[in-house]
Formats: sequence, structure tokens, C-alpha cells
Amino acid sequence: MKVSLAQIAPIWLDKEKTKEKIKSYIRDAGKEKSDLIIFGEGLLPGYPFWLSMTNGSAFNSKVQKEIHAHYLRNAIQIEKGELDDICQLASENRIAIYLGIIERAKNRGGHSNYCSLVYIDKNGVVQSVHRKLQPTYEERLTWSHGDGHGLRTHELCDFTIGGLNCWENWMPLARTALYGMGENVHVAVWPGSERNTRDITEFIAKESRSFVISVSGLMRKKDFPENTPHWEIMMENCPDILADGGSCIMNPDGTWLVEPQVGTETLVHAVLDLQKVYEERQNFDPVGHYSRPDVLQLRINRERQSSIEIKD
Repeated sequence: MKVSLAQIAPIWLDKEKTKEKIKSYIRDAGKEKSDLIIFGEGLLPGYPFWLSMTNGSAFNSKVQKEIHAHYLRNAIQIEKGELDDICQLASENRIAIYLGIIERAKNRGGHSNYCSLVYIDKNGVVQSVHRKLQPTYEERLTWSHGDGHGLRTHELCDFTIGGLNCWENWMPLARTALYGMGENVHVAVWPGSERNTRDITEFIAKESRSFVISVSGLMRKKDFPENTPHWEIMMENCPDILADGGSCIMNPDGTWLVEPQVGTETLVHAVLDLQKVYEERQNFDPVGHYSRPDVLQLRINRERQSSIEIKD
């Protein structure tokens, strides 16, 4: 299976321009005959970097309300067809896609944001939308808690792939859920930090005996559009680099297939060999012959959560 890692910066908080950039990378991966292309966490339309630079926890702040409203307006409503053009490209290029989005979920009222990882198959069909189970630290000021509905794996070529958002990859039971569904390619998406991807990618590969693909975004001071609400406040406290990438691939034996790529926009291609998975499962399989389901089991609730239930 040939995979492509798209390590790019968004056109920050501009969903239409960011989509155009994403589509250009899908076309490039299609020309390379890739089976799968992966983009970083929340790339469409971008990670909430403003929170740490603008006193994001200030209660009832007009500044925070106006930036949040701008974020909501640029979040994605899948139900309204806002990923249809990307799905069409997947079908045209016969390429599957993992894409990190900020989702304004219609089934939760349509006014709250979720950090979601979307899987689109080679036919251009959205097969899963995984809403991040637990936003991390300041992310909770703008993202809502997700649910287990998107904890799913997908068959692609001869592989079984699954994915998690950022620090979810440190949640043992979330990983175990995907392992138990047969995952042998684990996709971890991040806003962008080599300090995370270098360590966790290796650990998950050694634990799961699977290929692990970490894909990050980039974000630099120059990437903040000047028409962003309260841009000048952000610039007062903004470092030159907020997200440095770190996209990489680890083999099932804990050796690098692609070492972390740092500081540059890039489209990286690699070929995965299923034989390597089978070899490493010989002596360890965390949910197979090296498990004890009579002693330890995991229960998963995959119901899509909603605040209302309508019966007509």
C-alpha cells in the first residue's frame, strides 16, 4: 500500500482557501498513485492557536466571542455537503483520505465545534467521522467532547487502518479499541510537534506491532491572515513557529520507515509491506495470542450522542 503524508499549513481559519490547498495535495498524491493521503489534526480550517496568545480563558470576553464566532463560521458541516468536492476528488483519483477537520455538527444543534478525523474511501464516500473524545487542556475552551461513534477501522488494500487525534493516541483504551478491530496501520494526526511524534510513534508501533503513521500540520507566525479578528493581539504574543511538523512513519518493529520531517511543507510518499506486520506479530499481539479476554476486556459505546431524540 502506498501512502502519502501531507504536512502543510492551513490558510488559517479560511475554510474555502484551505480546501483548495488540500485538494491540490490530493491531486499530487493521485498522480503518484497513492492509495491513501493523510492530513493533520484540525487542518480544515485550522488549530485554535489564538487561545494561548489572547487570554483565551477570559470569561465573557468580547475578543474571545468574536474569534470563536469566526471559527464557527469556518468550521465544516458535513451534512450540508461541505466535503463533497473533496469526496469527488477521492473518487476521481481512486485515493482514500484521512482529513482532520473542525466539525460544526448539525446533530448537536450546529453551534458547537468538534475536532474530527474524517475517513473518505476510494469511492469518495465518508465512512467514519471520529470526534475527539477528550479535547486537551486549552482546547476545551473551543472544542466540545466527542463520542465513540467514529472508533472504527477500515479495510484498504490488504490492510486494516484506524486513526486517532493527537493526545487520544496516549489513551490506552482508545488504542486498544482499534487494535481489537484488527488495526495494523495506525494513523495519528497532530497539529504539529516533533516532540510528540518522535516518541509516541515509536511507542505505539512497539505496542501494537503495526505500522504507525503520524501526520502533523505546520503553523508559523506568517501564516496568520491579517483579516483574522483581533489579529494584532495575536501578533503581540506570537512566536515565529507554533507547529513544526514532525510527520513520520514507524515500521512494526520500531524502526523508522520515514523519520520525522521538521519545519517544511512537504508531501512524503512511502510503501507499506504487510509482511512486516505478520513477522512482528509472531512474538507479540496485544489483542490476539498475547491477550487474556477471560481476565481483561474492553467495552465500547459507539452510539452517536445527541441532546435530543425525535420520534415523529
